Amino acid sequence: MDFNLKKLTSDAGVFFTRAVQFTEEKLGSAEKTELDAHLENLIARADCTKNWTEKIFRQTEVLLQPNPSARIEEFFYEKLDKKIPSRTTNGELLGQYMLDAAKDFGPGTPYGSTLITVGEYQSRLGGAEREFLQTSAINFLTPLRNFLEGDWRTISKERRLLENRRLDLDICKARVKKAKQAEAKAAAEPDFQETRPRNYVLSASASAAEQELRVAQTEFDRQAEVTRLLLEGISSTHVNHLRCLHEFVEAQATYYAQCHQYMQELQKELSSANSDTYPNSFASNANPSTSATCPSPVSSATLPGVSPPCLASTSTPGIAREPSGPLKIQDVQQPSTGHRKAKVLYDYDAHDTSELSLLADEVGAAMVHICYGEPFGTCCIM
Repeated sequence: MDFNLKKLTSDAGVFFTRAVQFTEEKLGSAEKTELDAHLENLIARADCTKNWTEKIFRQTEVLLQPNPSARIEEFFYEKLDKKIPSRTTNGELLGQYMLDAAKDFGPGTPYGSTLITVGEYQSRLGGAEREFLQTSAINFLTPLRNFLEGDWRTISKERRLLENRRLDLDICKARVKKAKQAEAKAAAEPDFQETRPRNYVLSASASAAEQELRVAQTEFDRQAEVTRLLLEGISSTHVNHLRCLHEFVEAQATYYAQCHQYMQELQKELSSANSDTYPNSFASNANPSTSATCPSPVSSATLPGVSPPCLASTSTPGIAREPSGPLKIQDVQQPSTGHRKAKVLYDYDAHDTSELSLLADEVGAAMVHICYGEPFGTCCIM
């Protein structure tokens, strides 16, 4: 107990003298031993590496796990040295909900069968995400964490020890300086009655201070070399992190390629299912029509030497424009349902019994179209 008390007292005295030296340096009343430029550059590089590695590590954690509660839970599991429980990804959870919904809606219905298909692919996407998270955590996050919690702690410890050795060295330098000043002052103003004893004490004090300075200088140089070797290892840390970064990018590329492949396969399956369920759902896209498109006529009459114009029509969408030239009645199909009416735009006199005379602004139950082409067109009667 006595030994521990003495050691505690000694440590407290050393801490106090270091605090005084540090305060005087900040106030500018004491000299400070500067480190060499190479060591200062290594320290600045190490600090930069630590700061950016920590930021990249934290943001990568946010990217891989956006939920802060889940990150806190994983942090406590790591500190307690327990295995992190497996967690269902959002894609897998969505896929399971879709499969459960399909059971209630009926797997035989179009909506239910589509939910089953999409739910299966969502589960696949969730599985790919789970694999990506595991690969990234092992190949990228773990090396960064090992540097921050292992190598950097060692470097920080040695740097603190180097700072303490520097303070001890400056304290010894200050003591030697004071001893030499006192010795020089005593030599300049001698006391003839007690000159020899006082000069002897001052000389012995200066010699002891110089001996402490040599010891402090040796310890400082040794600690500076140890710290320099550790800081130079930052270069190998950069090489290791570069390799881990390549592996992280490779994992990302594999994950997104899998997701793209799954979505392409899902689109193909949905397109195939839609074509089976609604075979004519995209017919309008293949054969677009407008209100000015001529429907299929039942009979036709051609004016001599001219092409008759077309009337405004209430034709059914999806019917393509007939090719130019005389229309034949055998090429025309009847409309599937309903009756059509049209308003006559121009007067027309029939030339024979196969044609119909029309008056402008006349509305009839028969369907009349005049397809625009030349100044006049073919009059189509239904």
